[in-house]
Amino acid sequence: MTLIAVGFGSNLGDRRAHLDAGLAWLAAHARPTARSSLYESAPIGPVVQGPFLNAVAVFETDESPKQVLSRLLEGELRQERVRDVPWGPRTLDLDLLLYGDRTVEQPGLKVPHPQLTVRRFVLEPLLEAWPDAALPDGSPLASFLGSVDDQDVKQIGDWAVPRWLAIRWWWQRRRRS
Repeated sequence: MTLIAVGFGSNLGDRRAHLDAGLAWLAAHARPTARSSLYESAPIGPVVQGPFLNAVAVFETDESPKQVLSRLLEGELRQERVRDVPWGPRTLDLDLLLYGDRTVEQPGLKVPHPQLTVRRFVLEPLLEAWPDAALPDGSPLASFLGSVDDQDVKQIGDWAVPRWLAIRWWWQRRRRS
């Protein structure tokens, strides 16, 4: 099993419901081990849009990086993610941030995520969920936090697992036993 970190973001519709649905989707395919609080951040890029709700969850998986990417893209589609405007608003954005201690460079997939160390809305929740997370070269991700202090990111509360999701996880674990 490999430990992976996935970034969650949403700035359209019921942002919390989109994150919860993404978490449920991934939890049906990988074992969740930790999750961050919820954070709110300003959008990045040239498109005028509302603020994002962000979080990070850590999972154990036996799927390959490419299989994980396929799951993430499918999860986005399930939440009706539309990719018609680059850097535009989205119902759900799922990013593979880390895949164990591996570096992955495949068409359409780079891990660690290329922007991981320069985005506070990713680093802060990632380090909350996985405090000793590091780059494949061993560099602790906590060492990059000081360089992103100027970015406006607010922790806004717990990402408590909704009751329906907790029941689903219990049922899945029971069926696997």
